[in-house]
Amino acid sequence: MIEPVGVILAGGLSSRMGGGDKGLLALGGVSLVGRVRVRLQRQVGSVILNANGDADRFDGLGLPVEPDSIAGFAGPLAGVLAGMDWAANAGASHIVTVAADTPFFPTDLVERLLASGADLAMAVTPDPERGQARHPTFGLWPVAARTELRAALNDGLRKVVQWTQPRGCVHVEFAASPFDPFFNVNTPADLAKAEAMVAEYDL
Repeated sequence: MIEPVGVILAGGLSSRMGGGDKGLLALGGVSLVGRVRVRLQRQVGSVILNANGDADRFDGLGLPVEPDSIAGFAGPLAGVLAGMDWAANAGASHIVTVAADTPFFPTDLVERLLASGADLAMAVTPDPERGQARHPTFGLWPVAARTELRAALNDGLRKVVQWTQPRGCVHVEFAASPFDPFFNVNTPADLAKAEAMVAEYDL
């Protein structure tokens, strides 16, 4: 397997944060997406950003910006497809996706996903009620599936798990202590909590 391309998913509407680019909000003096970029670049050879609208607003990141090719804010799967298309042109066989609003994801995310030996894999954490909590925007995806994914999106499919589950997606479990590494910033209260986590865990 050729080293996967890292894809930061930032194509959402940020409605719970009041709109705008929540990834550009500062956390400990660094933007959320800036923190995500650094964390991901340490794990892969190349990183791109999936985002819609004016790409110039992300100039400071120094990353290629790829918009969705499916119109109408079709959700994270549209971002996955955009990443697959870019990776196909770069000659990569897989991508690894992460969310732009989740700054503390595991530093061994890519290593563990690849070690699963799976073609399609998703991060999960232990959950006392459900057994496992899935994190659908953190996964390993085969570029060869892009034609199939495009067709599904054009047919109206939007939920990640509805696409991954029938395809034998492997779950890779990560520890959720001393903090949840997949904590994501959706609201101003979440941002305040993230600031506290940065201070408490020296993140």
